[in-house]
Amino acid sequence: MHPTPVPFSALFARQNGATLREKVCAMLREAIASATLPADTRLPSSRLLASDLSLSRVTVEAAYSQLESEGYLSRQSGRGTFVAISATRSPGRHRPASAAPQLSARGGQMVAGGGCDDPLFPHAFAAGSPDLRAFPQPLWRRLTQQRLRADSTSLMQYGDPLGLPDLRQAVAHYLGQSRGVRCSADQVMILTSSQQALQMIALLLCDAGDPVGMEDPGYRGAWHAFRYAGAQVSSIATDEQGAVPPAGPAPRLVYLTPAHQYPTGVTMSGQRRLAWLAWARRHQSWLIEDDYDSEFHYDGRPLPALQGLEDRARVLYLGTFSKVLFPSLRLAYLVVPDALIEPLRRLRSVMDGHSAQLMQAVTADFIRHGHFAAHLRLMRQLYASRRQLLIAELNDKLADRLTLFPHQGGLQLTIRLTSGGEQRLTQQAAQNGLLLPRLSPLYQRQPAQEGWLLGFSALQPAEIVQAVLKLSRLSY
Repeated sequence: MHPTPVPFSALFARQNGATLREKVCAMLREAIASATLPADTRLPSSRLLASDLSLSRVTVEAAYSQLESEGYLSRQSGRGTFVAISATRSPGRHRPASAAPQLSARGGQMVAGGGCDDPLFPHAFAAGSPDLRAFPQPLWRRLTQQRLRADSTSLMQYGDPLGLPDLRQAVAHYLGQSRGVRCSADQVMILTSSQQALQMIALLLCDAGDPVGMEDPGYRGAWHAFRYAGAQVSSIATDEQGAVPPAGPAPRLVYLTPAHQYPTGVTMSGQRRLAWLAWARRHQSWLIEDDYDSEFHYDGRPLPALQGLEDRARVLYLGTFSKVLFPSLRLAYLVVPDALIEPLRRLRSVMDGHSAQLMQAVTADFIRHGHFAAHLRLMRQLYASRRQLLIAELNDKLADRLTLFPHQGGLQLTIRLTSGGEQRLTQQAAQNGLLLPRLSPLYQRQPAQEGWLLGFSALQPAEIVQAVLKLSRLSY
């Protein structure tokens, strides 16, 4: 329970994080995984470690906070910061002790990155979860049984790496009608998840050391996909119109969330969208448009997809069924320019081959028979009412402590803490049964804003009221 002499400077020097905070995190994860820092070891104060590494205290404090949210560290008021796990198990998992495997450099980097764990249950305020209690399960079972009776043998065979033709056609028609996407079924690829799509794009289009641009703040899953492919991730600034095209050296690939910037909620303006298309043409760069929750837009009409604003646009359009249907469906879609269809098909064939045929077929029927559109209309109404309730409760009980980011759509509200204290309050909330996804780890550059992403879509009205009450009772 006392500080231990550890060669932090040497450990830090061999890390390859994109930011100083990430290098500190990777250093500490490595030391914990190798048992250099055993469980219950007290770490140096953020001031002492910052001095040892010639960093700012803010950087070390941010790293400590991130590792606490991942379960590696625990912070005890008046006592210090302690290692929360042993080298023989990951946060939240208990396994028999075994020899540490010899990982590749890439494998070690992936493990040190901490992963992307989604909540398993609709816990207040877990972000990005649909309400599965409102899903039409009897209808889904009936469609599944019908498909099994009609096509059971063919659906049990290997499938096309690009996806089931029925579903590709249904997705192409839906995207053209609802989002203005310009595509044929041949350009649609069905994947297991949006994360898989990002990993495939990174592997196909990026060599080691290639620059990739990401919105700042931005989605950590995309950051992981690019970093693990060996790319150098650079920060793309955002303002009230969305991401700003960089004036300096052009990244080979840029990840964007135009409909609903993650996590700030800003909708990219029409003028800014045209500027990005012109920028991509000029530099021959690729744009990834992640349209992750554009189906849930509550104020006014959403702008058409960036991809549909120009013929032959250098845009890869990405969407998922995890948030509009249910997460375990494991289906997402990627719309790609003609030149990338065959390369992506071949890459998919050597990865996991194809997505589950039966679930693709049932999803295609769900869309084609009008059930998908009806379900979306119902969910928009349901989530809009829950969003309004959450806003009203926050304004009533926490107006002097929280500031809301733009919130025209989505499944969560992003809020800023007016007086800071994110790490301490998040820990206190967890002890009171609240899960508060933190805002500050989503920033690449410092200073990061402190706050939370409050998911509301999976919560019943009474659960929202109770959760905000608990939130208001924290020691701000």
